Amino acid sequence: MQKFGFVFPGQGSQKLGMLATLAERSPVIKATFAEASEVLGKDLWEIAQLDGQNTLDQTDITQPALLAASVAIWRLWESLSQLRPSILIGHSLGEYSALVCASAINFQEAVNIVHLRGQFMQSAAPAGKGRMAAIVGLETLKLHQICTEAQEIGIVSAANFNSPGQTVIAGETAAVERAIELCKEAGAKRAIPLNVSVPSHCALMRPAAERLERELKSIKIQTPAIAVVQNVNAEISEQPQQIKQNLVKQLYEPVLWVESVQLMYKKGVNKVVECGPGKVLSGLIRRIESEIQCFGSDDVPNFDSAMLEISV
Repeated sequence: MQKFGFVFPGQGSQKLGMLATLAERSPVIKATFAEASEVLGKDLWEIAQLDGQNTLDQTDITQPALLAASVAIWRLWESLSQLRPSILIGHSLGEYSALVCASAINFQEAVNIVHLRGQFMQSAAPAGKGRMAAIVGLETLKLHQICTEAQEIGIVSAANFNSPGQTVIAGETAAVERAIELCKEAGAKRAIPLNVSVPSHCALMRPAAERLERELKSIKIQTPAIAVVQNVNAEISEQPQQIKQNLVKQLYEPVLWVESVQLMYKKGVNKVVECGPGKVLSGLIRRIESEIQCFGSDDVPNFDSAMLEISV
């Protein structure tokens, strides 16, 4: 049988009503959300389905809700199939989902950590201080040059190397806006501000990283039972202390998604299940390695199709 991998989405993939049809099929979905809700003292399932108080997009709620969604789908997969992926990759927040599913971090502890992570990130960059923008159609070297020029007025740098020709930048609002102007002048196909509350993966997050590091000291991390590729170096990490250090660095260093997917492909993976809501990562993967087949998992038809295709 050919090797397959699981990938886990980060912020931006949350959506109202996520996993509703899967919950109708199996109690493990709501049970997983209930476990996370008990940690936080908030009903994450109700928020994910109804969002009556408009909290789903608040980063300290988004992060545990997405973690719960990915772990719930993973548990459903475990209950129905003996097949296990040979490699796991999570995008930003999704790295915590990958580590939980690899039995490296306890789920309840991870729920608490990502909740705090969201609070730390929001505190490090209050509303209006920072921005992120997607840049399409510029070479990496040119983008670095533009960020260096824009740094004359503030912090700005590459945050996510998502696919060839698509990079997200992050930093202080004025510097990001200047970089957007320079990218357009340089011939970028698109240079679009993103609707996010926190400028992740840039130097503005260093205070958040320091607070996260203190919290991670009390968390026990095991050697992953399944290989996990980490964002900051696009390498498989096995040493618990190294994993912790990489999680801290991840807050202020860019996500090397292109290199991570390339490593997965080099390891012989040619089928991937996106374990969480949406298909954002599947779209990126197709642009990185077109030979990789991608499957969704967030509703009954997608989940069933993924199980069928992986078992072939």
